[in-house]
Amino acid sequence: MKISFKLLASALAIAVLGGCASKPPVPYDYTEFKLSRPKSILVLPPINKTPEVRAPYSMLAQVTYPLAESGYYVLPVSLVDETLKENGVTQAQDAHELPSTKLREIFGADAVLYIVMTQYGTVYQVLDSHTTVTAEARLVDLKTDKVIWAGEASASTAEQRNQQQGGLTGMLLTALVNQIVGTVTDQSHPMAGIASQRLLRAGRFHGLLHGPRSPYYGKEDENAR
Repeated sequence: MKISFKLLASALAIAVLGGCASKPPVPYDYTEFKLSRPKSILVLPPINKTPEVRAPYSMLAQVTYPLAESGYYVLPVSLVDETLKENGVTQAQDAHELPSTKLREIFGADAVLYIVMTQYGTVYQVLDSHTTVTAEARLVDLKTDKVIWAGEASASTAEQRNQQQGGLTGMLLTALVNQIVGTVTDQSHPMAGIASQRLLRAGRFHGLLHGPRSPYYGKEDENAR
């Protein structure tokens, strides 16, 4: 019996030490990004993989700020959208399929940002209801056609909401109210703003590098990211 207890204690000690010695996160490979060093970014209309038609427009309206704050010149998204439509490109999927050489010829940008919306809206569940926005992005060098960065980010009202007590009936009513409020007041739009910040603001873990208009340009320590 004493031997068994000793073995059990040893196993627990090994498990604890193993948990403490977890591997550090792998740094992002910025090799292609540092070779490219884009100064200007073209943002194409996002592809919408959600049932909400507002999703791409909500995200597109809020992507310029984090990119500009990160030190990049961003082509006006409304002008880009209008230019594409005037040239017969009315669908985001078609815009994403345009050759890099053609995009550079028309817009003159250094890189193009492709965004895909995968979640947008309020979801009703049995005991909860929350609004979530998720987007994926790729930054491609328009000279070399190489992907120099890719990422994904989400934002949800569930992060800020405290679970209310009051029994099963109270939880069901709270979930229903949250869904109605989230739908009527369009809580997805501010969540899209938060998601765009998390996705495109330079300086975050595995995020974009700072652009040439930023005082942090060229000063990032990749190993610390």
